[in-house]
Amino acid sequence: MPRFFRLEDAQRLLPELEPVVRNITSLKKSFEEVDLELRAYSERITLLGGTFVPREELALKRRNRDLLASSLKKSIDTVHQHGCVLKDLGLGLVDFPTLFRGEEVYLCWKLGEPAIEFWHGMTEGFRGRKPIDKDFLENHRGE
Repeated sequence: MPRFFRLEDAQRLLPELEPVVRNITSLKKSFEEVDLELRAYSERITLLGGTFVPREELALKRRNRDLLASSLKKSIDTVHQHGCVLKDLGLGLVDFPTLFRGEEVYLCWKLGEPAIEFWHGMTEGFRGRKPIDKDFLENHRGE
């Protein structure tokens, strides 16, 4: 059963989650850069057929990519262990399940925002974010 957050509980988690999410966005960017380099090498080798292959350099890049992937997975797991849903690694978008009028919805926070100020339905996503207003505050709950 998922954890449902009260707004106050989710807000209290932000100081702990913010550096982890910031690290995730950085690791993702680094992983993509190394992965792109490796794919470029692979394409060159395929196109040139039998060209000199810098094996040690490629092995080092692969190890680096694997270490980045492992670190990324650990950081993502840290966010998920809190009961949060990491929606976008690049933006640092995190959703916190909550109940609004008995229906499951998400409190929505994006890296760089000072607080959780938005919510959206399960199928609406980031573009469907609505400001947290008095009605939401009076009719949402966690468990």
